[in-house]
Amino acid sequence: MDIGVCYFPEHWPRERWATDIEQMAAAGITYVRIGEFAWSAIEPEPGTHNFSWIETVLALLDEHGLQAVLCTPTAAPPKWLVDQHPEIHQQASDGTVNGFGSRRHYCYNSPVYREHTQRVVTALADRFSGADPVSGWQIDNEYGCHGTLFCYCSNCAMAFRDWLRDRYETIDRLNTAWGTAFWSQRYRSFDEIDPPRSTPADHHPSHLLDYHRFTNAGVVAYNRLQARILQAANDDWFVTHNFMCSHTELDPFAFRDALDFASWDVYPTGAPQTVPGKQPSREALRIGNADQLGLNHAWYRGVASDRFWVLEQQPGTINWPPYSPTPADGAMAFWAHHAVAHGADVVSYFRWRRCRSGQEQYHAGLRRGDGTPDRGYHDASRVAAELDGLADGEIDASVALVIDPPSLWALSSQPMAPSFDPWEQIKTYYTAIRGRGITVAVVSPTDPLESYPFVVAPSLHLLDAVRAEHLTQYVESGGTLLTTLRTGEKTRTNRLVAGMAPGPLTATVGATVAEHETVPDQFETRVTIDGSTFEYHTWAEALAPTTATCIGTHAAGVHQHRPAITRNDVGDGSCYYVGVWPTPALADKLISRVLSEAGIDQLDDRLPDTVRVASRGQYTWVFNFGTDSVTIAGDVTIGSATLEAYAYAVTTGSIDLLEIH
Repeated sequence: MDIGVCYFPEHWPRERWATDIEQMAAAGITYVRIGEFAWSAIEPEPGTHNFSWIETVLALLDEHGLQAVLCTPTAAPPKWLVDQHPEIHQQASDGTVNGFGSRRHYCYNSPVYREHTQRVVTALADRFSGADPVSGWQIDNEYGCHGTLFCYCSNCAMAFRDWLRDRYETIDRLNTAWGTAFWSQRYRSFDEIDPPRSTPADHHPSHLLDYHRFTNAGVVAYNRLQARILQAANDDWFVTHNFMCSHTELDPFAFRDALDFASWDVYPTGAPQTVPGKQPSREALRIGNADQLGLNHAWYRGVASDRFWVLEQQPGTINWPPYSPTPADGAMAFWAHHAVAHGADVVSYFRWRRCRSGQEQYHAGLRRGDGTPDRGYHDASRVAAELDGLADGEIDASVALVIDPPSLWALSSQPMAPSFDPWEQIKTYYTAIRGRGITVAVVSPTDPLESYPFVVAPSLHLLDAVRAEHLTQYVESGGTLLTTLRTGEKTRTNRLVAGMAPGPLTATVGATVAEHETVPDQFETRVTIDGSTFEYHTWAEALAPTTATCIGTHAAGVHQHRPAITRNDVGDGSCYYVGVWPTPALADKLISRVLSEAGIDQLDDRLPDTVRVASRGQYTWVFNFGTDSVTIAGDVTIGSATLEAYAYAVTTGSIDLLEIH
């Protein structure tokens, strides 16, 4: 549980480096990330490498007992390379070429770019394979940032056709799997298939889904290319990549075989401003949204090794969201504790010092542009000292949340309502579980489930017999499963199932979806459960139970008196199906009921949305994301028993012993 910082020595005079690193050590910083976006400094001319500046920085870090995280510089290819090989540029779906002048302007599938990537990463790995301060590597930077995940160039077209050949073997199988009889889209050969470039109407959903899979596979292969070089050079190095907040366009589970652990970049005041159609609260603009942060911590913790790092932690005001309010007092320490409480081993602030040139001049650092300490520096120093006094510990989760990125992609391509954001539905259930003080593990649809008494699997849209059987066996063995609307609606090739939803999970659910609709705000949307009535929104299904028991009934609208929520006994376990998108009150009612059935201890009352608890090892953290004070009972190790606005406390009591007033 250490603190780090991102440092760009190439931006500053050499005579400043020793002072900077001495000040890092004085602040209690352990890890220093360098080399990101530095390709032109590493290779100023084709084939001419300059490693001396990195060697100088490493020697200074070693002198002060600090560790280095080196970065491969491939997110920002130099001008000479793109001039020599313009074919490496990305191309948008309308044919626009992403030119030089910022970053992430390369195509993952360009053979030429992969060749130059291999060359520069090999040179770096060979040069620093024996450097003592180097503990590991970050590969590239934020895959897909700025909407750069998808490319539609000729390189991608050829690679996509080869990918389809491998997947389907014959064009007839592809035509059948996609259903290309619709709108005269039948293909005679794989060579006729293009990337889904701009069209006057919607693209074929199966085409879109497979292009998304192909794109994801290309990024995974590109990442693996770099990881293998680094791992071969020194097997003591760790290898990671810094993913982004709620970036569902990528499947981070697909990176497992090449990463020792995942990392992500945490910008709490910016992230709430990126949720479509939702205005962040005043509190979120100062301190962030508790469950947006927590869900991402859990997601990336679940990618590999049940651990993660924060490689970029917001240090103050930032330059990229619509608004950049000053974070609350102590926020930079608050966020570090929040990450550590959710399993982060290292929290690294971005950046050491505010840059005085380029696109990020309005992005704060721990120190100001003149080198003097900013608020973030004092927070980082404080939290480094606080963490130094805590013992490490493991995360023990009793509820698993299943996330299937391809299902999110398919749902996003045909949402059927402007407000249907599948990630937000996942967050609805995560919020309800965390509101009862329960720790959540995020898992993939193929991960083992037997250690969790309760599994929540929202909208597993693309469901085949194998994955359905995996869930069924879990329930039959005594597990409690809750799944939701639009589950099993499509095949893995994004076609509606031949029968009725939930398709291959029908026997386990014990009901089918007789009808569904998307519901505008003008409609009455209510369900009754256990004698109480609750609101829902966005999506509604009328269910037809076979073996299931109806526990929730539509109380208004065209589906009035018809089943909306069911429960089915299967073997030694049970399966709940929720056919509506619940409001927070309904989600809490459902989750509390199922937690009790699964035998999981929970808080008696739902926590305020601005208060969250998290346990790691022997410690329990309490976080106040709001402005009302919170009083807790317990042995407080850090902080105080009364948490004022935007404060945190660390206790040695378990969650069930805490009393929050």
